Amino acid sequence: MAAAGTDDRAEAERGDDDTPLQEIAAGAVTLVTLGVAFGLLALGYPFFWVAFPIGFGGGLPLAVGLARWYESKEAESDDRAGRGRSETDTALDTLRDRYARGELTDDEFEDRVERLLETESVGDARATIERARATDDAGERGADEERAVEEERG
Repeated sequence: MAAAGTDDRAEAERGDDDTPLQEIAAGAVTLVTLGVAFGLLALGYPFFWVAFPIGFGGGLPLAVGLARWYESKEAESDDRAGRGRSETDTALDTLRDRYARGELTDDEFEDRVERLLETESVGDARATIERARATDDAGERGADEERAVEEERG
């Protein structure tokens, strides 16, 4: 009994544990291989046994390999998404630290946090900058118009 526990730990350390997707793929190939082989046997084909090496020697490794490839691609995309979140978390931590040290006022801190959360992608950041520039330009035009009106009165 102790040997079985030792074998399980050794297998886990090597990373040979099958994921649920790999187990499903292996089970499906096994079911199809047995079904085809015994179906051929029941129909009286003398070379029914060929289904076993094809199914278990070719189909099973192919199915498990595809499952592992799919899982590795999914893990890579999860890693990329995780890096994006960690950059946002790092920026928030920096803002919190500056606020705690008194470098930022309440309004500055809130504005920067809102801006950071609005701009999770490069496209969002560009759109925010363009909106800010458009608002600044409109404000400057309004101030210029007010000055012109005051000059005409004066």
